[in-house]
Amino acid sequence: MLTVKNKTLMENAREGLIEEAVVRAGLNEGVAAEDLARGLAEGVVVVPANPNHRNLVSAAIGRGLRTKVNANLGTSSGVSSLADEKAKLQAALEAGADAVMDLSIGEGVEEILRELLAMCPVPFGTVPIYQAALKAREERGSIVEMTVEDIFDSIERQARAGVDFITVHTGLRWETIGMLQSQGRVADVVSRGGSFTLAWMLHHQKENPLYENFDRLLHLARRYELILSLGDALRPGAIADATDQPQVHELLTLGTLVKRCREAGVQCMVEGPGHVPLDQVEANVILQKRLCGGAPFYVLGPLVTDVAPGYDHITSAIGGAIAAMAGADFLCYVTPAEHLGLPGPDDVRDGVIAARIAGHAADIVKGVPGAREWDRRMSTARKALDWEAQERLALDPSKVRAYRGRRLEEGECTMCGPFCAMKVISQALGGEKLTC
Repeated sequence: MLTVKNKTLMENAREGLIEEAVVRAGLNEGVAAEDLARGLAEGVVVVPANPNHRNLVSAAIGRGLRTKVNANLGTSSGVSSLADEKAKLQAALEAGADAVMDLSIGEGVEEILRELLAMCPVPFGTVPIYQAALKAREERGSIVEMTVEDIFDSIERQARAGVDFITVHTGLRWETIGMLQSQGRVADVVSRGGSFTLAWMLHHQKENPLYENFDRLLHLARRYELILSLGDALRPGAIADATDQPQVHELLTLGTLVKRCREAGVQCMVEGPGHVPLDQVEANVILQKRLCGGAPFYVLGPLVTDVAPGYDHITSAIGGAIAAMAGADFLCYVTPAEHLGLPGPDDVRDGVIAARIAGHAADIVKGVPGAREWDRRMSTARKALDWEAQERLALDPSKVRAYRGRRLEEGECTMCGPFCAMKVISQALGGEKLTC
């Protein structure tokens, strides 16, 4: 049964009414519902809560909360398998992903979306222009032949299905295209949705339909408690292009759209780069937070070098840790398959774990409740050579089990064996006779 809302979570929070979704999210986050509601009312926190996502476990993203991690799934035009996508979703959830996005562009996209949503308890996102472009290509021969109605039909169909947040490339404008053309970028546009939008604009010689019809987009978002993730069509795809004029101009536009979202009582996030050298990561986060009124910041990586294909989960974790430490709230994982091909379940797992490491490292510095204590408990277990506790406390317990299978003795590992520093110093400080 279709569910639509009269007042949004944000509007109710502003009136002092805390909805059940906010209460549950507060419990799951370990934060008072009143504090979460204040952040929601201000627009610095989002609570995914499409009522049509029936099995959703409430969570929150934003200021003062644990850094969250998103895992991208989805088919390609060359590889399309529902079974594969289910396996990847399961791998993402087992690895601890806080959210999932379906970026499918292969066959059967509606069935895949429906099936993944049904088995996904975490917030679920999409990029609706993909479906609109696919429809135009199938029915009219080219993605640029999609209509405004195609785009909004895709948005509403996905919202009705239960999608919690959507990426919309609303900040790309005519004047920004001129800047892009004069900039001379190394990698012009690497955002798939951004490239579809730009190609449509150039083909039709018209303004971005999502920017031009933003009020219509807000209306749909209100109906379904749909979070708008304001996408960065011009995110840099090479570190040489980072923080250039087109990127910053798009961000300025997104800042104005954040204000319009808040005025309409619609939750929103802002998406960010991309490929960024180490010395510009913090500046990019500060700039976004300043221009967008502290809206939750959702970053892809950032990747801090272009020369590590096959290891870009590491490249992005380095940038992600710095970005999150500077205030980014939501890390979109990058897998080892980035730039090379469609990821499989193992790639998904590696990407989620790498991003979680980055987020947790930042949470220690940001003072997120419980982050530093988690590390202290692990250190205490290591000192005691308590392997069961170490496994239990590990970010990835399965990896601990795999390595511990190669141990010498129950109380030691194969690195030091009987010469374990923890064991030696414990005996020495305790006045015991050394056993090695």
